Amino acid sequence: MVGETLKQRAKELRNNPTDAERHLWQCLRKSQMRGCKFRRQEILGNYIVDFVCFEPKLIVELDGGQHVEQTDCDEVRTRYLNGLGYEVMRFWNDEVFTQTEAVLEKICKFVG
Repeated sequence: MVGETLKQRAKELRNNPTDAERHLWQCLRKSQMRGCKFRRQEILGNYIVDFVCFEPKLIVELDGGQHVEQTDCDEVRTRYLNGLGYEVMRFWNDEVFTQTEAVLEKICKFVG
């Protein structure tokens, strides 16, 4: 049951992205980032990640204001995802809009 609930939630998130997610997705989709294929709102374990590239193992998370209040939860989540072998990059929503090139450069450096 939990799996089905996560699948439904991931689908809802894909269909209703935040403005920051929509903006970054335009730069990551269709293997535009050095040929790396990113997927969005993908389930990994008990979590739904914003963007994931399975090779190399990179997760990109976009954080809005609510994340100021949930840093402990985000740390637990990041440790779990690191334990699966993924690097997790976190960017604030406003960074995606005001420093798009810098965000893309950081991602690009990781994917090589």
